[in-house]
Amino acid sequence: MSRIGRLPVTVPAGVEIKVDGNTLFVKGPKGELRREFLPAVSVALEEGQLVVTRRSDEAQDRAIHGTTRALVNNMVTGVSTGFKKVLEIDGVGYRAEMDGETLVLYLGYSHPVRVQPPTGISYEVDTKTRQVTINGYDNEQVGQVAADIRKLRPPEPYKGKGIHYLGEKIRRKAGKAGKAKK
Repeated sequence: MSRIGRLPVTVPAGVEIKVDGNTLFVKGPKGELRREFLPAVSVALEEGQLVVTRRSDEAQDRAIHGTTRALVNNMVTGVSTGFKKVLEIDGVGYRAEMDGETLVLYLGYSHPVRVQPPTGISYEVDTKTRQVTINGYDNEQVGQVAADIRKLRPPEPYKGKGIHYLGEKIRRKAGKAGKAKK
């Protein structure tokens, strides 16, 4: 049995759960999420905990068991506490600022790049450390928005300029060796 899949998901106070067949609705202080699961697994609410079970021991059912439990856990965690990703901006003249809800990035292009937050996402900018924090209740969406922002100016390998995740190790390359003297 899947070691992750067999663990129950505790439902914290203030989170409402509704299971309708293969669809799970989770509502909490941060937001509301809905997800449909494959019929190979079933999600049930038992004594304040969500339990994920699979219908058989076939390889496909075993593979989806732990994944489904992780998705359910992310839904419950998201609506109760939320998720965040932190991006760092490195480079001379590179910076970020907020214009209302819109994130404005100056990344060495001839124009500033404006990023509107999708529903359920908010940005925070720390101008001293040049960090952008992406907050939201849907883990998938937070990660995708962070990846899209990073894609605007990925870190380059020679000087390390660009946008990268907090703690991400940038592989550096040596520059030109120069002309050898005879």
